Amino acid sequence: MGSSSRLTSFRITRFQFARDRVVGDSQVRASEAYIAAVELIDSGGRVGLGFAQSLFTSLPDEREIECRFAEEAWPSLEGKNPANIALAVRRVRGGNVRRMTLPFEEAVQQAVWDLFAQQMDQPLWRLLGGERDTVPVYASGLDFHLSDHDFVELFGKAAAKGFRGFKIKVGHPDLERDLHRLELLRKTTGGIHPVMIDANEAWTAQQTVDALRAFERAGYRIFWVEDPVPRDDLDGLRKLRQLGLTRINSGEYMDLSGKRRLLEARACDMLNVHGQVSDVMRAGWLANECNVEVTLGNTFLEIGVNMALALPDVKWLEYSFQNFDHLAEEPFRIEDGLIHGKTIPGHGLKLRREAKEMRRPPDLNTEDPTLPGKLRA
Repeated sequence: MGSSSRLTSFRITRFQFARDRVVGDSQVRASEAYIAAVELIDSGGRVGLGFAQSLFTSLPDEREIECRFAEEAWPSLEGKNPANIALAVRRVRGGNVRRMTLPFEEAVQQAVWDLFAQQMDQPLWRLLGGERDTVPVYASGLDFHLSDHDFVELFGKAAAKGFRGFKIKVGHPDLERDLHRLELLRKTTGGIHPVMIDANEAWTAQQTVDALRAFERAGYRIFWVEDPVPRDDLDGLRKLRQLGLTRINSGEYMDLSGKRRLLEARACDMLNVHGQVSDVMRAGWLANECNVEVTLGNTFLEIGVNMALALPDVKWLEYSFQNFDHLAEEPFRIEDGLIHGKTIPGHGLKLRREAKEMRRPPDLNTEDPTLPGKLRA
């Protein structure tokens, strides 16, 4: 790659808008979306896109986001080839091991890999080694705080669209409520597709056993239970796996090192991955070494379909009906329960210009020439 592939500038666009429903689980809830789109531009004019999302607290104004990106992320990116950044393996030490003050890490990886694939003139999933171009999706409601009416409406819509599995949130203090939701789901979807449950670490190992046995007695077959106990309870996860009441899906809340420990402990049947492209691929390699299936959890606007298509042991990708599609020119296509990879170079998503104009707060639209790396419109 020549000089036309080097990173020369960046753009940040801040979005904040109401979600179309309250989303959440046994531990958290959210009604607003706080997002920053990060665009990295190379010297050939190509644009790589990534998204930074704050789940529960508002992001600062756009100028402040740009300043922090310029200080914390841009020095390690400016003038470099995206391929060199995407493929690098570095040993971090001491004060180097820290998070940025805003969640730029995932956005940077998305944008860098997007550019790398564009420069290679390949769809990202193919660059990563993928050979198939579709993967099954399951409908995930993020539904813990929904009324019964809204719960039925959401999963009825998912069933009508042909989704091939359904995941609901459990872990309510009253187990009868979880049983009630499972019955609503069965009536709404017909009970012929796999049903997954996600407790978001609400239970102890014994509470998980009690819940799963109660579900079984009531006639509900659970395809997997996700994160039933706290992430560090490897003994509890391993014992649950050995009992074989259902598949144990875990790893969502762990970094790559934590996922390695989880696999080494033989504490899951399925490894949940999402987010940063490089880490997902490395986690997939580790899981393959341990003969453990990989599931692709929520990724922003389903960018993770690229990793799902590339990893041989991924049979499911999560889709949660979040109202983010207006941010992209053309979201990924889902038909008959399958999500399709794009055939264009890159990860397949472009920021929609109309979204910039409609969602970017006017008072944050700065044209300050002193901002390093700022590409002004």
